[in-house]
Amino acid sequence: MSEFISQPSCADPIEQNQLSIDAARQRIAALITPLTAWQRCALRDALDRVLDEDIISPINVPAHNNSAMDGYAIKSSDIVDDSFSLKQVGIAFAGQPFQGTVNQGECVRIMTGAVLPNDCDTVVMQEQVAVNDDMITIHGSQQKASNVRYIGEDVKIGDVTLSKGRRIIPADLGLLASLGIAEVNIRRRLRVAFFSTGDELKSIGETLATGQIYDSNRYTLYGMLKRLDVEVLDMGVVPDQKGPLRQTLLQAAQQADVIITSGGVSVGDADYVKDMLAELGQVDFWKIAMRPGRPLAFGQIENALFFGLPGNPVSVMVTFYQFVAPALRKLMGETQPAVTNFQVICTNDIRKRAGRFEYQRGILFTDDDGQTKVKTTGGQGSGILRSMSAANCFILLDEQCDGICANSLVTVQPFSGLI
Repeated sequence: MSEFISQPSCADPIEQNQLSIDAARQRIAALITPLTAWQRCALRDALDRVLDEDIISPINVPAHNNSAMDGYAIKSSDIVDDSFSLKQVGIAFAGQPFQGTVNQGECVRIMTGAVLPNDCDTVVMQEQVAVNDDMITIHGSQQKASNVRYIGEDVKIGDVTLSKGRRIIPADLGLLASLGIAEVNIRRRLRVAFFSTGDELKSIGETLATGQIYDSNRYTLYGMLKRLDVEVLDMGVVPDQKGPLRQTLLQAAQQADVIITSGGVSVGDADYVKDMLAELGQVDFWKIAMRPGRPLAFGQIENALFFGLPGNPVSVMVTFYQFVAPALRKLMGETQPAVTNFQVICTNDIRKRAGRFEYQRGILFTDDDGQTKVKTTGGQGSGILRSMSAANCFILLDEQCDGICANSLVTVQPFSGLI
C-alpha cells in the first residue's frame, strides 16, 4: 500500500508559498501598461469613458458677475440702516442685461442669473423688499456682496477642470457643456474576452442532466464588465479538454486585450487552465491567502493579459472586484481613486479562523436610531451566489482576526466604490 501524503488545500488556515493580497496586487500592477490608443468623442457619448487629455477651461464660469436669486441689485454704499428706500430704474433678466446707469439712491430689479449692473455690487432678495410704484423699501440687515455670483467663481480661464485619466460622470458632462466643449479625447474601450470551463456547465435554455448546472459565472462577469464600460466578447462554455481550451485561448488572445476565465485553476485532474497558460504564455501566481477566491491564475498569452478566476460563483465576484477591476481600470488609463473603506458596528457574531484574509458578504443598513450598521447575509459559502445578490458590501476580516463578537467595530467596503 502506498503511503498517503497530505496535499495543501483550501481548508488549510495557513499554507506555505501563498501570496498576500497586497503582494498579488503589486505583481499584477507590475505587468500592466495602460493603453495609449485614443479617439475623439462627442460629449453626449463620453459618459463613463476615460479622458485622454487635461481639460483646460477656455472661459470663465460664470462669465459675468450675476445674481444668485430674484431681487434687487443695489450699491452697498446705499446701505445706511435696517430700513431704507431706493428708486427702481430698470430691470435685468437672465440673458437680457440692464443697459443703463445706476446712480446713488437707485436700484434695478434683477432675476436669478442676470448680469449684475456694473454700478451695483449687492443683491437684496425680493422677500425683504416692499414695493410702491417705482420706489422700494428694503427691510432687515444687509451685507455688501450678498447674493452675488462672481465672474470665474466656478471655473477660471486656464483652470484644469478635469484631469487626464478621469472616468467621466454625469456631472462632468454638464461641466464640459458649461465650458462650451463639444468633443473630448478619450481612451479607446478595452476589449475583454471571457468564458467558463467545465463539462458540468450548461447554458440557459439547455436541459440539465444529473450533475449538470447552469453557468452563472458568465452572466455575473458580463454584468461587472459592462459596469466598467468595456467591449465584451462572450466565448461561451469550453469543455475540460486541452484541445478546445487551447484553441479558445489563442482565439481570445488575438481578439482581446484581456482574457478572463472562470474555473479550472485548482488542482483537480481536469483543471487544465493553469497548465495551458504555462504552455502558451507565462504564469505569475495562483494561490492567494484569502477566502473566498484562493486559487487565481494570472499571466499573459501573446499580448493579452490573462486572469484565471476560481469556479465558485462568489469567488469569481470577489476576485474580480479585488484584482481584475482595478487592473482593468489601470489598463484603461484611469487614475482610479482609492476605494473608501470605513468602520461600523456589526450586529451579529462572525466565525473565522486566523490565517487568511476573508471577504464576508454584508448588508449595510440604518437602524431605528439612524445609525449605519452592518450584518452578514448569513451563509458565507463560496457557492452561495444569493449572498452576493443580497449584499451591498464586503466585511473585511484580516489574517489575524479569529472571529468577531456582535456589536464589534468592523471594516466594510461598499460595492458601489469597486466598479
